[in-house]
Amino acid sequence: MTTPHGPVLLIANPRSGRGKLHAMRETTALLDASGVTYSVEITRAPGHATELAHRGVTEQGFRFVVAVGGDGTVNEVVNGLVDPISGAPNGDELVLGVVPGGSGCDFLKTWGLDVPIQRLVPNHLLTEVVLPIDLGRMTYRGPDGAEQTRLFANIAQCGWGADVTRRANALPRVVGPARYVLSTIFSTVRLGAVETTLTIDHTSVSEPVTEIVVANGQFFGGGMKVAPRALPDDGSFNVQSWRGGVKEVFENLPKISSGEHLSSATVREWQSSTVRVESVTPMTVEADGEVLGTTPASFEVLSRVLSLSA
Repeated sequence: MTTPHGPVLLIANPRSGRGKLHAMRETTALLDASGVTYSVEITRAPGHATELAHRGVTEQGFRFVVAVGGDGTVNEVVNGLVDPISGAPNGDELVLGVVPGGSGCDFLKTWGLDVPIQRLVPNHLLTEVVLPIDLGRMTYRGPDGAEQTRLFANIAQCGWGADVTRRANALPRVVGPARYVLSTIFSTVRLGAVETTLTIDHTSVSEPVTEIVVANGQFFGGGMKVAPRALPDDGSFNVQSWRGGVKEVFENLPKISSGEHLSSATVREWQSSTVRVESVTPMTVEADGEVLGTTPASFEVLSRVLSLSA
C-alpha cells in the first residue's frame, strides 16, 4: 500500500533527539500498522540529507520525502528536492513531509503541525492534503570567501541571532535547551551595532543594526514567534531590522515569544520578495538553525515551489 503521494522516503538525522532515533522508530511503527510502503535512510554527516533527497527523487522515483528531525534536517532535505541554482524542483509533484525529532521543529509550528507523532502520521502524513509553500533562496559569502547559494524553508538571520546560533551549535548537546540561554546571554553582552544597508522591494535603508530577520515562517529558537505576520505561501518575506544596543535587545527578548517585540521603536518591519544585506564589517549569516557564512547576502522568494504534506 502507498500513500496518495506514492511510497515514502524517510530521511532521519540520528543526532536528533540526542541520537536515539525515537521519532524514526515511532514513525515506522505507525507506517507498518497502516501497511504503507516506505524506505529509510539515515544521515551520516552534514549535507548527507541533501544527497539522499536528491538521489531519492532523481534516481529512485520517490515523490514523497519525509524529513525526520529538526529544522536543520528540513533545510538539507529541501535543498535536495529543489535545485538551489535554478530554483526548479528536481521532480514532478514533489511533496515534503516533516516529522519532528526530539528537539522539535519550528518549521512545523506555522501550520499548527507541531503535534504528537501518533496524530501527525495518520492525520497529516497519510492524507492527500498538501499545501503549496514558498522557499527562500539566499546567496552569501561562504567560509572560504566564495559566494554560495542555498535554500531555506523557515527563517534566515544576519547578525545577533546568527551569532547566538553559532555559539549554541558549538556547545555540547548534553547541555540541552540551556545552550540557547547561555549563547543568548554571551552574544547579547558582546553586542555591537554594524553599519548596514538593507535593500528590499521599493526602498533601501542605511543605519547601524544588530539583527536582520528574513522570515518565511513565523517561529524560531524553540517556539519564539519572531515573525507573526510571515505567511509561507504569499510570495513575500517578513523582513525585520533591529537597532539599539544591549539594553534594547534584553528588553525585547521576553517579548519575542509572543511577537510583541514588533511594537518596539527599535524594530522596523516590511514585507518584501527580495532582500539585500550589505554591512561595513561582515555579519554572521544563518538559516534554519545552521550557520552558513557572512554578509553580503541576498535573499529571494521561490513562490509555491514545493508542496507540504498537511
